Amino acid sequence: MRVLITGASGMVGQNLMRHPGLKRYDVLCPSRSQVNLLDYPQVEAYCREHKPELIIHAAGKVGGIQANMQFQSAFLLDNMDMGRNVVRAARQSGIRKLLNIGSSCMYPRHAANPLREEFILQGELEPTNEGYALAKIATARLCRYIHAEDASFCYKTVIPCNMYGPWDKFDPTHSHLLAAALYKIHRAKQEGVDEVTIWGDGTARREFMYAGDFADFLIYALAQFDNLPDMMNVGCGFDYTVNEYYRAVAEVVDYRGGFVHDLSKEVGMKQKLVDTSRLRSLGWTASTGLAEGIAQTYQWLMATKGEHFR
Repeated sequence: MRVLITGASGMVGQNLMRHPGLKRYDVLCPSRSQVNLLDYPQVEAYCREHKPELIIHAAGKVGGIQANMQFQSAFLLDNMDMGRNVVRAARQSGIRKLLNIGSSCMYPRHAANPLREEFILQGELEPTNEGYALAKIATARLCRYIHAEDASFCYKTVIPCNMYGPWDKFDPTHSHLLAAALYKIHRAKQEGVDEVTIWGDGTARREFMYAGDFADFLIYALAQFDNLPDMMNVGCGFDYTVNEYYRAVAEVVDYRGGFVHDLSKEVGMKQKLVDTSRLRSLGWTASTGLAEGIAQTYQWLMATKGEHFR
């Protein structure tokens, strides 16, 4: 089967491209210079020329809480345009299968945890990443509308929890929690700093999946595509506090300093844990533990990008 992967240069795409299971497929992974996903005519022309049988839409403008707050309009417009262009071009080109990758940011800020798929659009979004969430919701809804209008177009959305791993962004101004913690704690150790600052009081709870596990799920999903529900969470099924993540990173990095809390900073939702009932019924579970995943990420970081932290 010929599979088109958008966003092959990002964290999800890079981990997926290196999964041995992908060798069974004829893979298309165009760079931005080959097809600009923000340009609809380019996207449609590429789909018509190369005729993939299935698209995995993994492209997106992503970042942590600081970047989302600072660039709300860009996170809304870029992600909405990419999603709209890819999904619309797929339909116009007669591509019958599409797997859209959403985000747990799509859930209402006050929804009860664990977050079930039917909670989407049932309440106010978290303001710190509202633009990104709106774009992801719009793309998921477009997939659903197209399938409702013509059931031969099987366009489905998977909603991963937060992720970390190789090819993540490690600049604290753009990175998510775990990547930022790795960066800050490594720098503190290298520079002999006695304390690392944590935003908020550290009691907010988050669920993080190792990106290699999510790549493994995507390979599993390709083989099980017809059995996937139209929308499904993908997560570990458990979460940790921010403080616990920082302590886990410190253990891997062998940092002996302490932590201080900046209570003036935004922390987002108090908890974000996805319900994995549909995922478990499909027969897949994540296999990488937190300490193992952090260690693998740190080893990759030092082997490939360590010079940026010295």
